[in-house]
Amino acid sequence: MTPTSPDAYRRLADSAWRWVLDQVRWEDGPWVPESVTAGEVPEVPPHRDGMHSGVGGLAYVLAEIRLTRAWTDEEHTLAGAVADRLRLGIAHEEDCTFFDGLPSAIGVLTALQEPGADAAIARLADLATPDGWPQTALGPPRYLPGTRLNDATLGTGGVLLAALWARRHGVAGAVPLADHASQVLLAEAEHLPTGTNWLMAPRRFRPTPSPQMPNFSHGLAGVATALACAGAELDRPDLTAAARSGAEHLVTLGDTSGQGFVLPLHIPALPDFEDVTYTWCHGPTGTSLLFPALHRAGVPDVAGEGTLSWHRRCLHSVRTSGLPARPRPGFWDNDGRCCGTAGVGEVFLDSWQRAGQEDDLVFAVVLADALVDRAVHDGPHSYWRFVEHRSSEPLLPPGVGWMQGAAGIAAFLFRLSRLLDDGPAAPAVARMDNWWALPTDRSTDQLA
Repeated sequence: MTPTSPDAYRRLADSAWRWVLDQVRWEDGPWVPESVTAGEVPEVPPHRDGMHSGVGGLAYVLAEIRLTRAWTDEEHTLAGAVADRLRLGIAHEEDCTFFDGLPSAIGVLTALQEPGADAAIARLADLATPDGWPQTALGPPRYLPGTRLNDATLGTGGVLLAALWARRHGVAGAVPLADHASQVLLAEAEHLPTGTNWLMAPRRFRPTPSPQMPNFSHGLAGVATALACAGAELDRPDLTAAARSGAEHLVTLGDTSGQGFVLPLHIPALPDFEDVTYTWCHGPTGTSLLFPALHRAGVPDVAGEGTLSWHRRCLHSVRTSGLPARPRPGFWDNDGRCCGTAGVGEVFLDSWQRAGQEDDLVFAVVLADALVDRAVHDGPHSYWRFVEHRSSEPLLPPGVGWMQGAAGIAAFLFRLSRLLDDGPAAPAVARMDNWWALPTDRSTDQLA
C-alpha cells in the first residue's frame, strides 16, 4: 500500500472541516447539530454551546488550524460569535461539567484566546457547595437527590482541571477554586489497603451498589490525574501523595500481564458490554494520561515500577489490541475522539512529541490511514459514520462535533499532516485534557 502523504491527510481534513462549517446554523448565535440525517431538519441540541458535541468544540479545531494558516473571514466570524454566545450565558449557566458546562466554556474561550474565563471561574465559585457542585446527570432511582460526582468529565475532577487550566492562563480566582475542588476530592477518598479509590459518585449517594468505571472519564484514573496535576501546579505534596496512592490502587485493578496495562470497562463486568475497551474515555488511551501527570508532579514510581513505564504499558496494550481493525461488532465501531480512532491517535502524537519514540508516530499513521479508508466523500465534503451494533439501524448518521464527529477527526488529521511536515519539535495545541502530557517547551499553553 502506498503511504498516505501529509498533503493527502490535509486535504481530507480540509474537506471534513468544510462539511462541519457547512453544518453551522444561526439562531441566537451559532450552533451545530449533533449529527446530520439526509432529509431531516435538525433540532437545536440541548448542549448547543458545549465542547463535546456543541459549537464550542469547534474552537479546538480553530486552535489547530491557527498553527498552519491564518483563519478565513468565515472562521474569524465563527470564533467571535462562539465567544460572544458563551460569555452571554455564563452568568446563568448551572452546568458544571467538563464537556458542556462552565469548565467547557473556560476551555473554549482560552482556545479562542478570547476573554471571559474569569466570569466562568467566578460562576463556578458561586455554585460550589461544601461537597462539590450540583449536577443533573445522575439521580433517582439509582442515585439519591443531590448526588455529587467526583469524576473528571461530569464532576469535581473536571472542575479541578478547569481551575488549573485557568490558573495557567492567569485567570483571577482560579487558585481558590482549585483549592476547594482538591479538598472536596480529598474528603471523598476511600482509603483501602491497596491505596486510595474514588468512585464516580460517593457510596452515600447510591442506595444500591453499582459498577465502578475505573478509567479516565468517570473513574479513579481521571480523579488521580486531576490531583496529580494539582499537586504539581499548586505545589501541594498532599495532593501528589493522594494521586500516587490512587495510582497504586489503580494498578491492582487491571491486567498487567506481559508489557501491558489495561483496566476493565466496568467492575464488576456488565452483560452486553465489552469487558475492556481501548479508548480515551474508558480505556488505556485515557488512563495513560495519569502517568505523565504523576511524572510531572515528581512521582518516580508506582507500585515499584517507573511512572512512565506504566504509561508505555498503557500504550502497548492499545497498540497490540488489534485496533483500528473491526474483528467483531462492538470492538472498534467508532472513529471519534471520545470513543474511537482519532482520540487514540491524538494521545499517541502527544507521546511522540514528548518522548520521541518513533513507534508512537508509526501507530498514529496507521490510525490516520484507517480514517482515510473509512471517510465518506460527498462532493467537496467528507465525514465519518460510526456503528452501534446493538441498534436496529447500526450505521449511525455522521456526527459533527469535537468528541464524536468530523470536527475532532479533522483536527487530528490537520495535526498529523503538520507534524509529518515540520517534525516533533512543532508546536502542539494544549488543552485542559492534555497539557501535562505535552513537552513543556512546545505547548501552545506556553506560547499564548
